[in-house]
Amino acid sequence: MTRRTPTGRRPAISQPAASRPSITGVSLNRALSKLGLCSRTQAEVLIAEGRVRVNGKVTGNASARVDLNRDRIVVDDRPVVAERKVYLMLNKPRGLVTTRDDPQQRDTVYACLEELDLPFVSPVGRLDKASEGLLLMTNDTRFANRLMDPASHLPKTYHVQVDTVPDETMLDKLRAGTTVDGETLTANSIALLRSGGRTAWLEIVLDEGRNRHIRRLLAAHDIKVKRLIRIAIGRLELGDLAKGTARHLTPEEMALLGD
Repeated sequence: MTRRTPTGRRPAISQPAASRPSITGVSLNRALSKLGLCSRTQAEVLIAEGRVRVNGKVTGNASARVDLNRDRIVVDDRPVVAERKVYLMLNKPRGLVTTRDDPQQRDTVYACLEELDLPFVSPVGRLDKASEGLLLMTNDTRFANRLMDPASHLPKTYHVQVDTVPDETMLDKLRAGTTVDGETLTANSIALLRSGGRTAWLEIVLDEGRNRHIRRLLAAHDIKVKRLIRIAIGRLELGDLAKGTARHLTPEEMALLGD
């Protein structure tokens, strides 16, 4: 009986080498991830278990370099080739972590994808557990790397509920940026959207995303975040996508991301 991969799917049937993606000089575990079979961590397990052969030989070295224009990779006796490219937008709910395998056994964003027939996909960047909103997922690593490259300056827009109503003086301080733990944290823009009682909603636009960037920037001024929702990446908006659901990007939406 043919064994399944850790993703629960059989590897795809082989295609001619000429139709494979041009991936040369990469490690074996990274190659399996790029081909959409599984994550690099899962690939390391497959390799360690002796389930992966390169050009007919079993290899236990996850760092072995391979050339997918020439080398033939087989997992559980089935050749591995590139999966179809998938581009998803997900409205991430609060309380889910942006990873596939969590050592603490917390619920992950992959719970939102269980009803979809998908190859292995990875998040493009992250939203922390307490954050919500627009998260892109794909198996196209070149697409993901382009979007995450700081040189792309692709703005990300957030609506943030805070536990105070900042006046214009405080907003100017936030706009000026601050240094936290040796990192300079700034924003492209910060605006007051609305306020009521003792809370307010801010619109904050970043063109980079350091770890807990907005939360740390606000905390430096003793402002606590109550909710944080990413509503747009570049010109792509979350819109009315229901929380906890995902769908494929349309060609028009891909164009908004500069595809």
